[in-house]
Amino acid sequence: MSQNVGSGHDITIKELAGTIGKVLGYPGEITFDPSKPDGPPRNLMDSSRPNALGWQAMVSLQEGLQLACRDFLQIP
Repeated sequence: MSQNVGSGHDITIKELAGTIGKVLGYPGEITFDPSKPDGPPRNLMDSSRPNALGWQAMVSLQEGLQLACRDFLQIP
């Protein structure tokens, strides 16, 4: 069983969208509508507690997304 724990590195929503597009092989352009309300411009999960216990992230965001997409696509 895997656990979702952040790496302690923040990423912009634009960077996250681009990484997801890259993992999925999306060839199009990702655009944002500045007239619409938006959420936080960055996303960061506090990993200080697991880090204090000796835990460290072992996969990058891109690798984790690739693994998750692969697993999702194999579900019958």
